[in-house]
Amino acid sequence: MMQRLPPAIFLMGPTASGKTGVAVELVQRLPVELISVDSALVYRDMNIGTAKPDAATLTRAPHHLIDIINPTEAYSAAAFRHDALRLMADIASRGKIPLLVGGTMLYFKALREGLSDLPQADPEVRASLDAEIAQHGIQHLHRQLAMVDAETAARLAPNDTQRIQRALEIYRLTGSPMSALIAQRESTELPYRILSIALVPSDRSALHARIATRFKAMLEFGLADELRALRSKYALHPGLPAMRCVGYRQAWQYLEGEIGEAHLLETGIAATRQLAKRQLTWLRSTPGNIELDCLAPDLAQTVFDKIGQSAIIRGTVP
Repeated sequence: MMQRLPPAIFLMGPTASGKTGVAVELVQRLPVELISVDSALVYRDMNIGTAKPDAATLTRAPHHLIDIINPTEAYSAAAFRHDALRLMADIASRGKIPLLVGGTMLYFKALREGLSDLPQADPEVRASLDAEIAQHGIQHLHRQLAMVDAETAARLAPNDTQRIQRALEIYRLTGSPMSALIAQRESTELPYRILSIALVPSDRSALHARIATRFKAMLEFGLADELRALRSKYALHPGLPAMRCVGYRQAWQYLEGEIGEAHLLETGIAATRQLAKRQLTWLRSTPGNIELDCLAPDLAQTVFDKIGQSAIIRGTVP
């Protein structure tokens, strides 16, 4: 039965690991179509700070799910899963292999495991929780959470305001602990044979050097000017998901005069390194990935060879 399922490839890695370059090369050599798995590339006009592939690259290797919403809009893991499943089915129906490439690990997780049927945010409950936080502090809410959902409280830091608030909101809306609702989630196995390739660095300091070089280049290419243009075109504010993206958050502070140019560089690099650390932690805790060194001199060839050797893909490519 498994052998009858169509194949799909996941190409994952931290920021600056070379995923896009590899994916573009694979498009030239394999019957694949690319689906972007990146929560920042969905936004139109956000090009420099997201390291979005340029027009020439996208002509050579078109990516689905790039430039699909405005920076004022929100895009969720659930929306990604819906869009990705639709695209994967369409690609497979045309005899090609979906190649999902990116570094938004929550999206990969949502695609693999499905999503819990949790209630949407409720303004009244949120306002009530905000008032309690203002009066008593977030630790007070954490203690409340521990009494009704000990499992969730145990895995959250006592100062994790956003997640504690969400967990209590869910309990107050449903009367059930969030941990119990997640446990009830139906198994939603993907109807594909998945080859998961994780690009990870053999030398973390070399990846950090790449990150620093890339962020310096973003500033030189005009990240701050790009944000100025975005703010004049769209009704933006710093709380929007688009403006919380690494790089844009720091550039916003710079434009507001909260930090200087040197601090913009320093904080932007530090935030990107933290992002890469979280991505690598997720990758290394996820079973079933084939890990390849993203610092390898001929990375695209290495990935191509690994795909060719895979029993999941063998027989489906020329």
